[in-house]
Amino acid sequence: MRKVSLTGIKPTGSLHIGNYLGAIKPALELAKEFDARYFIADYHGLNTIKDPKELNFTIRHVAAGWLAAGLDPERVLLYRQSSIPEIFELTVMLMAFTSKGLMNRAHAYKAAVQVNADKGDDLDAGVNMGLFTYPVLMAADIIAFDSDVVPVGQDQVQHIEMAQDIAGAVNANYKKPVLKVPKAAIQDSVATVAGLDGRKMSKSYNNAIELFCSEAVLQKTIMRMVTNSQGVEEPKDPDSSHIFSLYKFFADQGEQDALAARYRAGGMGWGVAKEELFRVTNRALSPMRERYEAIIADIPALDKILEQGAEKARPIAAATIKRLRKACGIDS
Repeated sequence: MRKVSLTGIKPTGSLHIGNYLGAIKPALELAKEFDARYFIADYHGLNTIKDPKELNFTIRHVAAGWLAAGLDPERVLLYRQSSIPEIFELTVMLMAFTSKGLMNRAHAYKAAVQVNADKGDDLDAGVNMGLFTYPVLMAADIIAFDSDVVPVGQDQVQHIEMAQDIAGAVNANYKKPVLKVPKAAIQDSVATVAGLDGRKMSKSYNNAIELFCSEAVLQKTIMRMVTNSQGVEEPKDPDSSHIFSLYKFFADQGEQDALAARYRAGGMGWGVAKEELFRVTNRALSPMRERYEAIIADIPALDKILEQGAEKARPIAAATIKRLRKACGIDS
């Protein structure tokens, strides 16, 4: 039996190339090795998105994006968090084994408190209980599906450690392995993708390239990439160019070698380098863009895929709840 991997997908805004290269693509690779499960974390999204139209659109945009990028719902589980009521029963049960002190140490909560402290506000100003108890719901997401591994970046390891602590507290109390204790699969090799200004691509930096924008918008966005003042005739270093670093993700080795030689030889302006980047990027993204547009154009069919995923997922979560209810003494 293959081990289980679980990937949570938070619906927050438009997907960009950095999301695809740094998160979506490596997460989809897990299906080759694991019994892979993916979920749209729409209740987590509710912590930050309070506009119903925005949240409704973003949930489907993200789901369509992963499907367009290659997620096969016939081979893996894809479901909406909100469609699995067992997760929320498990969250309530896990809270009985979670100390407030553990929640006080959560990075997101501490960051919010620090912002308030710096402004001289009440330390809990603007902090809702969704944010404060976020790690418990995340632990339930993971534990409900008997997850062996959760792929995360180094900055997200704490969430898995908290899930381990909570599951461990349950098992210690009942003196038997009621819940599977997950492990973090730290993705040190995941690519850092440079944005328009050379910093890590991020919506918060306003330097992202949208994954499913039109061909015209893609070209226009790439042509806005920031460069230095080197003239056309000057040789340029491909290894220090964020244009070239992005180019390498989409070009084959022969194309990379040829463009690197043109960089070093001189006689090529930044505009030409950007056009080359657009050419290979558009070549790779065009099929995904077409798939995305077809999927998002048929929302009932998309919702059906998510519903079918939930139908497959619920019995797994129900079995976990049954074990815990029996261990707790509240199962009839």
